[in-house]
Amino acid sequence: MQGQSPDELSAAQSGDQAAFARLVQPYRRELRAHCYRMAGSIHDADDLMQDSLLRVWKGLPRFERRANLRTWLYRVTTNACLDALEKRSGRMLPMDLGPAAGPNTTIGPPRLDPIWLEPCPSDLDASLSPAADVRYDQRESVALAFLVALQLLPPKQRAVLILRDVLGWQADECAELLELSVASVNSALQRARDTIEQRRGDRASPEVVDAETSALLGQYVKAWELADVRTLVALLREDATLAMPPLSEWIQGATAIGASIGGMVFSPAGPGAFQMVRTDANGLPAFAAYQRDPESGEFRATAIHLLEVRQGRVASIVAFLNPSLFEVFGLPLLLAKE
Repeated sequence: MQGQSPDELSAAQSGDQAAFARLVQPYRRELRAHCYRMAGSIHDADDLMQDSLLRVWKGLPRFERRANLRTWLYRVTTNACLDALEKRSGRMLPMDLGPAAGPNTTIGPPRLDPIWLEPCPSDLDASLSPAADVRYDQRESVALAFLVALQLLPPKQRAVLILRDVLGWQADECAELLELSVASVNSALQRARDTIEQRRGDRASPEVVDAETSALLGQYVKAWELADVRTLVALLREDATLAMPPLSEWIQGATAIGASIGGMVFSPAGPGAFQMVRTDANGLPAFAAYQRDPESGEFRATAIHLLEVRQGRVASIVAFLNPSLFEVFGLPLLLAKE
């Protein structure tokens, strides 16, 4: 046996819940990350973790001591994910629904059914030491472009790619877990790799945040805190995109983005209405946006902004208008008055 104490395992198999909690604790973080990659939603990942641990608890008396506990936990967790994902479509961003909104497009009501990809902290699985032969390291494996592409795959292909290229499992190990032949695993893996690479294009890896990028991000914060459209537009690439799930519409072009944010956000709110708190999400620089409540003066959680920076300019802004994500990032829902 590897990674488990025989006494701890015996106690857990006999129904000791405290021993069970200690037994699975070293694996919880990486299993949560596995559920997130499979589901594309951190909230779904937490639900899947609960389901998986319940399955583990019920099945533990039948766990054979000659087996590897971590491998068995991944088997149970992966099967829980596959069972759930059979009934769900892959998560997406607004850009996957259709073309960019035109200048006269009316912004519709938010789409609240669970179709949107959700961000996660970049260090979701920092505790896991990568295998030597992985194709994607920990940072790349939660990159937004990678997650979007991953959600295009059928669930079983998704599982194969994650197990092989993120976790470094061998083909025969994947075949045993998924009850497939090795040939089927290799075929599914090749199809999955082709889809991932075609979808990601030249946005394969997040750029490292250097001094120049840090200065750019500082200007982004100032633009929001001063409600300065001109500065914001100057930071954007001409072909930049803006998405704000759960709104279905998305916008392309620096001028169009400036007009949209200026008209919908900056003009009614005015300078001083926002505070931006730096964080990191999915391998990208990110900001938690807080908006002042005009009555209380408190700053309330509004959105998590993910920024993709390419060649010294902001290429993409995805602002997730979902305050429930703040808890995931360890951020408060309220900031005190200044």
